[in-house]
Amino acid sequence: MKWYSKYLQVYNKSFAEFPQTVFDVIRANIAKKQSSDPLVTVSVIGYNEETHLLACLWSLSDMICKYPIEIIGVDNDSKDKTAEIFKQCGVPYYTEHQHSCGFARLCGLNHARGEYHINIDSDTMYPPHYIEIMIDVLLKGKVVGVSSLWSYIPDEQHSSIGLFLYESMRDIYLWLQSLKRPELSVRGLVFAYKVGYAKQVGIRTDIIRGEDGYLAFQLKQFGKIAFIHDRKARAVTGYGTVGNDGSFFNSFKIRFLNSYKHLFSLFTKKQDYKDEDSNLIQKK
Repeated sequence: MKWYSKYLQVYNKSFAEFPQTVFDVIRANIAKKQSSDPLVTVSVIGYNEETHLLACLWSLSDMICKYPIEIIGVDNDSKDKTAEIFKQCGVPYYTEHQHSCGFARLCGLNHARGEYHINIDSDTMYPPHYIEIMIDVLLKGKVVGVSSLWSYIPDEQHSSIGLFLYESMRDIYLWLQSLKRPELSVRGLVFAYKVGYAKQVGIRTDIIRGEDGYLAFQLKQFGKIAFIHDRKARAVTGYGTVGNDGSFFNSFKIRFLNSYKHLFSLFTKKQDYKDEDSNLIQKK
């Protein structure tokens, strides 16, 4: 049985379908983990994540961690039961009325009391030693940020063989990319960093996507961005933009062709990146 199997009973379900006993278990477990003097802040961001958030919080409530932590939430002004789930689980949360991952992550960072901040996405589940492994790496030498890898939840539309092949090829590419351009391999759902440095450089709120990579790029001036390949730190999530491309074959083809154009640039460092107009949030 996979470590995340029990959380699937509430994944992709509505609030009305959630057993009260699950809320009770999560609330009790999270209460035991909340420290008055945390070393680590775990912030969970969510926008209309009623069908995913409970599974995420359930996985966090089962965390085994030797470090003092706090778990907080950021509701990005959701229109569904996202805020109510935070309440029922006993997770203190903040409402960010400006919509975007950048604003949500910045809200979490600004309310972090820990020395380290771990980003958590509501549609993702995390293995029991995830936090501990991430912080173990952050405590080493000149490491200022760390990112791990992630897998997708198997379902009827995606075969286990297809998942394995797709993830294996993607992981190899991310590893090659991380050697010279680690900022391009960082993903917000599996990213942790030092709070002090992050507050110095800030989190961009004027772009649609890429706020995580830009943060990693800025953090490099203070130290190293590390990557974890340990399966014990591998999160499990939904299909997101990958699902928008149809089959895994089509998704892989699109990403391969795009990556091939920039293949040789993987082996050189880059000093700056230009914004694409299509990725800028238009001011009203």
